[in-house]
Amino acid sequence: MSLEEIGNALGIPFVPEKKEEANIVKVDVPKEDKTESDFHEVRKNLRNLIATGEEAIEGILKVAQEGDSPRAYEVAATLIKTVSEINKDIIDIHQRMKAMEQTKVVQHNTTNNSIFVGSTSDLQDLINSARSRKKALTEIKIEEKNGE
Repeated sequence: MSLEEIGNALGIPFVPEKKEEANIVKVDVPKEDKTESDFHEVRKNLRNLIATGEEAIEGILKVAQEGDSPRAYEVAATLIKTVSEINKDIIDIHQRMKAMEQTKVVQHNTTNNSIFVGSTSDLQDLINSARSRKKALTEIKIEEKNGE
């Protein structure tokens, strides 16, 4: 039984649905590589921490000199150590970023299909350089014997 016959039996006029075709547009959205922006943000934050640490060091050194408190000098030493570690972190971030950029370049140089034209012996000579040197020495000895 069709939908039209069912509609007539129920006394309801059958109106077929209008199917509208959706206009699908494929949009290629480039994947954002947030590595570089994160690098700059982390670098900026670390530089701000260094600046704040330097101000704190100056202040604690003044307090330490005025009060002659060993604890104040201990805090100053800890702050100085922390600021120097942050400086090392900045260098580490630069090295990591440089390494990531180098790996990106390496990944683009991919050889999918390689064809070797030559004999099996030639291929083995390429793969095993010791064999090719031994073969060359043997050929030289044979030429020397033939030349005598």
